[in-house]
Amino acid sequence: MPKVSRRARAGPKVGVGRKRGDSVASRLGVALRDARRHAGLRQLDVALAAGISQSRVGELERGLGSGASLETWAVAAAALGEQLVAFLERAPGATPPRDIEHLRRQASIMELAARAGWQPLPELALDPGAVRSRSVDVALVRLERREAILVEVWDWFDDVGASLRSLDSKRDALALRLANEHGGDWTVRSVFVVRRTRRNERLLAELRPLFAARFPASAIEWIGTLSNPGRDLPAADGLLWSTQGYRLQPSRLGGLAIGRVTDNGRGSS
Repeated sequence: MPKVSRRARAGPKVGVGRKRGDSVASRLGVALRDARRHAGLRQLDVALAAGISQSRVGELERGLGSGASLETWAVAAAALGEQLVAFLERAPGATPPRDIEHLRRQASIMELAARAGWQPLPELALDPGAVRSRSVDVALVRLERREAILVEVWDWFDDVGASLRSLDSKRDALALRLANEHGGDWTVRSVFVVRRTRRNERLLAELRPLFAARFPASAIEWIGTLSNPGRDLPAADGLLWSTQGYRLQPSRLGGLAIGRVTDNGRGSS
């Protein structure tokens, strides 16, 4: 008679318990990762403080800690200055959505621009009523000046040419929608906000003439427009970095100050 594993012999209630354990481990992993990032620490920093391996910290953050002991979770929490009970209470009720990084960058831009007097319109449909309407990640609007910014957030590029080709038509569609809804002629500029990773830095460095020609405006001027009330729109489109901490940084394409990404994601120029 073939041997049956203990897991296979377990009843359905035990299976449900295991699934719940996996769910709790996934939630704790998200909480551990978010707490570490909020503290500005690397996985290695947590591992050294907790006396466990960096690979183990990585497993915990990826939700693979259902078999970890309470002691392991407790020392990981303590390494971040947390108590396990409080750590559990703040664990999210579900794993984040698949596009959470993209959404966090959108939210960060909206929060910054709102303080500068821009009205943010996330995921704005450009062709209302159409069966398959195009949309823009974030539209920023100043009604009194009839000015708008089309913000496209890029975590990574799968087709650079297509992303650039669609930009002009999206900008024209946004200007037309705003004119139809609010009247008058609108000035619309576009800005690409690119997640600052080694892959994206290498890509922009390799294709610098292409990106610099398409986004010739000063990135520093763009940051000023997004963050300071009353600043005029730049005369041309721009491109900015978004760091691991969701802060905007200038790309400086014209001078090729692409920089090197550091462990904290802020980069160096």
